[in-house]
Amino acid sequence: MTRNSANSTNLNSSANSANSTNSTNKNHKIKPAPRPAPRPASRFASKPDTTSSTSSTSRSSSSHSSPNSSSNSVNKSSLNNHIRSAPKPNSKEFDVKIEQVDSYKLTVNNIVVEITITKSEDKPIPLYSINIANISPTTKIILEKIRQEFVSKMNLKDLEQFETAVEPENIKKEFTKEIYDLIRKYFPGTDEKTENMLANYLLEENLGLGKIDILLKDAQLEEIVVNNHKEPVQIYHRKYGWLETNILIPSESRIRHFATMIGRNVGKEITNLNPLMDAHLSSGDRVNATLNPVSSKGNTITIRKFAEDPWTITKFIKSKTISVEVAAFIWLAIQNELSILIAGGTGSGKTSMLNVVSNFFPPNQRIISIEDTRELVLPSNLHWVPMETRLPNPEGKGGIEMLDLLVNSLRMRPDRIIVGEIRRKEEAQVLLEAMHTGHSVYATIHANTADEVITRLTNPPIDLPKPMISSLSLILVQNRNRRTGNRRTLQVAELTAEGDPRIVYRYNAQKDIIEKLLESKSVIERLELYTGMNKKEIEFDLQQKTTILKWFVRHNLEDINALGLKFSQYYTGKLKLG
Repeated sequence: MTRNSANSTNLNSSANSANSTNSTNKNHKIKPAPRPAPRPASRFASKPDTTSSTSSTSRSSSSHSSPNSSSNSVNKSSLNNHIRSAPKPNSKEFDVKIEQVDSYKLTVNNIVVEITITKSEDKPIPLYSINIANISPTTKIILEKIRQEFVSKMNLKDLEQFETAVEPENIKKEFTKEIYDLIRKYFPGTDEKTENMLANYLLEENLGLGKIDILLKDAQLEEIVVNNHKEPVQIYHRKYGWLETNILIPSESRIRHFATMIGRNVGKEITNLNPLMDAHLSSGDRVNATLNPVSSKGNTITIRKFAEDPWTITKFIKSKTISVEVAAFIWLAIQNELSILIAGGTGSGKTSMLNVVSNFFPPNQRIISIEDTRELVLPSNLHWVPMETRLPNPEGKGGIEMLDLLVNSLRMRPDRIIVGEIRRKEEAQVLLEAMHTGHSVYATIHANTADEVITRLTNPPIDLPKPMISSLSLILVQNRNRRTGNRRTLQVAELTAEGDPRIVYRYNAQKDIIEKLLESKSVIERLELYTGMNKKEIEFDLQQKTTILKWFVRHNLEDINALGLKFSQYYTGKLKLG
């Protein structure tokens, strides 16, 4: 029996029952019970619940029924429908105000995805909702049936082979062919574009990361976090900070499957014996995974997205992360090969700033970058060699550490060396040694102020002699305001001959501007020594750079390769601002 006929039966039986009851009441002349005395009016009073009336029940059951359910579940469904359709109190105290903050659309493999961000009074953080617009609910039901048939057709051996294959592309092709056959079976006469869209949807649900793949396509997201299967996936949005999504991973085994699949693609593995894994996706997104019971609430996956549209100096100025004056000062220092250390806390924008200052590199120099997981994106016209560390295999062999790459980079005739992060004494020593031998070095370090940078460098575990640090020219400190979520350059400090920081620019949080505290002394002295320019010439150069940067902002020149071309023209004397 279909659901509609079941509903019709329920409606008829309900009506007959109601008529029978009314007839019985009429024949026996049962008088209604006397009403109780009215109570004083209360602001918490609500209208009487009318859901128990037979006619209301029938209408509710009919309006919420689904044509695809079996008759066996009609009674249970009707009960659920009664619960959902129960009227809410009219009191304003029970109203939850929901405000839409933003909405936009993504297109993922021809699938149109609607994104909405809403704030609710009863939730501490906003909700990020995804809705697939061009697949109707009925189509989704049929696709789920196709998925179940596909899984039943693929025997256990095939699935295990896909799980363990080093190069699973051939197996994936077989699965794809089977999915297309099923789509043609259930959707005969469908055009090729729609077939591809439905096939991509099923492939991502079965062989990909499911709805997480949609999140990976949103350029506004920086972090994607799976804490366990009971809690919704959380994300960090560039504009709105932490958001909760409407995505739930169905089980802990599915989370583990995702982690295993990610690791397999890059030669990593995660097991009960090795429950921690650092890896990356083919797109460059950095992935960390843990297994229960190391993470006691469940298996976790943390994805830090690789910036498809990387930060540039124009974007930093427009977002007020840095001022034009400070940007021109940094540009002058980098042009003349002064070394810079970028500090800040977690999520403060250290790597983003490292990427931004790389915009200023001239095109006729060799640049070597060293990272644990590749995140930097430099203009395509630069002579750039990116290098990446590697963890050892399960037998403990083949590991390449940052120190290995640092030592090796000095044999590669670099003009500039970029290091993702300084963590150990050996790395810091090699970097400073590189500075002393005439290489320009740019790196990041975890510290919240310029003074903390010196404290970290001169105390265990790094423990360098303080006078040795003076080979650094500038320290840039990045900060993220935990209250507003804004990222700003907090301090720009130069290093004295004794290795002490001298703050030249500092961020004023009340005014939301970067203020100049002191005139630069040691940087200007170095420029005079190395370039032969006097203070007037240095000042004129800064003004010229400020004019160029303002022109970039006015003309929205944000693309990293377009900016790289402009800087190349500047260094070769061919730049024209029209």
